[in-house]
Amino acid sequence: MRFLLYNICYATGPKVHNYARSSRKNLKKITTFMRGLEPDLIGLIEVDHGSYRTGGKNQVEQMAESLGHYHSHAIKYGQESFWRRVPVVRNQGNAFLARDRIRNETFHFFERGMKKLVIELELEHLVVYLTHLSLGARTRHHQLSALYDLVKKTERPCIVAGDFNMLWGEREIDMFLAATGLQDANTEGLPTYPSKKPYRHLDFVLHSKEIKVQDFKVPMVPFSDHLPVVVDFDVEVEKDQRKSPRESHCYCSSQSVINRC
Repeated sequence: MRFLLYNICYATGPKVHNYARSSRKNLKKITTFMRGLEPDLIGLIEVDHGSYRTGGKNQVEQMAESLGHYHSHAIKYGQESFWRRVPVVRNQGNAFLARDRIRNETFHFFERGMKKLVIELELEHLVVYLTHLSLGARTRHHQLSALYDLVKKTERPCIVAGDFNMLWGEREIDMFLAATGLQDANTEGLPTYPSKKPYRHLDFVLHSKEIKVQDFKVPMVPFSDHLPVVVDFDVEVEKDQRKSPRESHCYCSSQSVINRC
């Protein structure tokens, strides 16, 4: 299975001062790049759900239609957040694109931080969490504590991925890895930010022991201020847990709040 994690910066390009510009041309470049990788699952950070930058169109739906993928997406601010009323900002979120049908999705929200969303995606033999952690170290600490609670309740192989904003370095996440038993797919600590001359490892793909990483890459592409992360992996599944290909899939959605922060 191939997983692509990419903070696309709303498809506005690699330069911060271009944040407000139209994203339509660059989104096509990103979509073409992703199609060439042929990923089974894509985790997208910083997508635009329909501001003036996109001409009012949802970037996730556009990419999903172009790639022929299913999608799951949500605004990254809390349900009652002030930021949901601010123009442009209120359209910003995170998303999944999946080649195979999504079995279930749940939107969790941290109690602390400006960016609160955690998308939990259930595939046939795998659960994946996608998030964008706070820039503030203290808030990140509380958010990681909440992620710990989610991971410990998960009985299936899982991945926790996203832009973790580990501005203090990789040691900042060591306690989380030790507590959860997860492993960092980026064993060499390859940097992902900024894309022009990367020196910080901000984008993480963490996985449980049942997931065996076969390959890990950070392609040097100029479409965002972050570089993408590509992980090829296998999932170890007991024979009695494997489903028949004829077995029907279900799809539903729900919302929940992470209480311990």
